[in-house]
Amino acid sequence: MTAPIPRDIPDLPAVPAPPRLLPAPVPATAVVAPARCPGTALFRLLTAVAAAGAVALELLLGTPARVLSYFGVQTNILLALVMLLSASRAWRARRSLPASVTGAALLYAVVTALVHQLLLAHTTPPFSMTGAATAPERWHGQWVALQLLHTLVPAAVLLDWLILTPAARLHLRQAATWLLYPLVYLAFSLVGAAVLPASAPARHLYPFLDADAHGYRGALADALLLGLAVYGTAILLVALDHARPTPLRRRV
Repeated sequence: MTAPIPRDIPDLPAVPAPPRLLPAPVPATAVVAPARCPGTALFRLLTAVAAAGAVALELLLGTPARVLSYFGVQTNILLALVMLLSASRAWRARRSLPASVTGAALLYAVVTALVHQLLLAHTTPPFSMTGAATAPERWHGQWVALQLLHTLVPAAVLLDWLILTPAARLHLRQAATWLLYPLVYLAFSLVGAAVLPASAPARHLYPFLDADAHGYRGALADALLLGLAVYGTAILLVALDHARPTPLRRRV
């Protein structure tokens, strides 16, 4: 004889669902230990030495207050520090510097080179950080310093990015942050020109920001166009970083 079927059947416990696999907060490549890269470290060390040597040579040729006011000199000081730290990390098999830092250094190096080659290399009177009225002679101190600051060091930084740095590390959200320093520098240049007396030798550091020659409206227009060009360059670098192949399998 079977037992009577109860009128109220208790609820059965729910069958637990399999746990959801959440996306990892860091990519899988981030947990791979970096390898020691002596060649990369040596190249970056030489780049840092070249940048620091160019700044030191320019300081010997001109007054420190004037020389240190130039965007190209400030950029090379930053490049010397960034490349020195990157060389140390590559030598000791440490994680590379954040892409936001190396990307900013790359952008400022490219801007320094482009501005000099397109806007300053063929001006009349010739561009000089020491206030000289004549063009620097080839292979003399001022000419060597200008070539190191605006050509050799930026080219080395660009090669480091193309050959020794993994691709797809830069992001578009970083471009606006990188633009802050150039905008502050442009504002500093325009305000300095308005505050300094007319007899000050370093009142107008760059001819395209010369308010006496172009008026403040023209200088502001040049500054705006230059700021837009810098932002466009940053976007282009980010796009190229995601389009180019990764040159190395190892993180350096």
